[in-house]
Amino acid sequence: MTDPVPVAVPRKGRPLEAVLERIAAVSADDRLDRLADSVSNTLRYEKAVTKGSVDADAGPYDRLAEYSDPTTTAEPEFTLMRDDRNGKPRRIVFDAATVDLGDVTVKLVGREEPFRALRTHEFALGFDSADLVLEEVVGIRDAGLGNISDINDRIDPVDTDVRVVTGLGDTVYHTLMGREDRRAPNTTFDRAYLDDYEGPLCISPRYERLVTAVLGTDALNGVEFVYPEADEEEEAAIARVGLGVYLTVTGSTAREHGLSVGEHLFPSETVLMRNAAETDDSVSSVLRALEHEAADSEIRV
Repeated sequence: MTDPVPVAVPRKGRPLEAVLERIAAVSADDRLDRLADSVSNTLRYEKAVTKGSVDADAGPYDRLAEYSDPTTTAEPEFTLMRDDRNGKPRRIVFDAATVDLGDVTVKLVGREEPFRALRTHEFALGFDSADLVLEEVVGIRDAGLGNISDINDRIDPVDTDVRVVTGLGDTVYHTLMGREDRRAPNTTFDRAYLDDYEGPLCISPRYERLVTAVLGTDALNGVEFVYPEADEEEEAAIARVGLGVYLTVTGSTAREHGLSVGEHLFPSETVLMRNAAETDDSVSSVLRALEHEAADSEIRV
């Protein structure tokens, strides 16, 4: 029997849910729908426990034993790790699951940083946030970047062998927004607005390189990055500064701060990636399986 093809996936959060939902969508196996629901519900509960909004009925080791059945390959496995929150609480996260995609079997393996696992050739295939690709390897140019499909053109092949294959469509946008009272009539906060703007632009410190890649250096002439103060909500900070970039879900809370939601600059989306230097036939088999099974879906392998 051929060993399953290992594929790196996030251990928790929206990107993992997107991976599980997409794999369930491209398979005729009803078990994968149940797998996606089971893992997602378990991790949402564990997140609530970690944040203190839910009191667990049992300790972490008892819960871990309840969730995981390592003797049954068809069932998911979980593991225990230290969360990066204050106090470093223990948190149960996804570890592994084996799934069948037609003629090929895939083992989803949880990694804290799947993208970096591909960069070091630990895996040939993996899923992670497109944000990490922009933060680490996408080149900074005069012109900005707006689409997932443009990422590979910005990757220096000397820097990494990893390439983006497709996005999964779990899109939350990095969005330009500003104070409603500073927006002229019949105008919007968009890239054209930035071309003529000089002054502070409020962003999260971790997104400085990402925002620079997305907007381009030309648009940032005369612009100074500023950051939220300690314990200040990002949207409140943008309202204080007047203009900023924020990872927007609905925009409803932005409006509560008197902000006008402008142009969606770049999708924060989970992407399927491959290490192009890894040319084993098993990698091609997985990609062919996804392409075949997703003929009527949005996968663009």
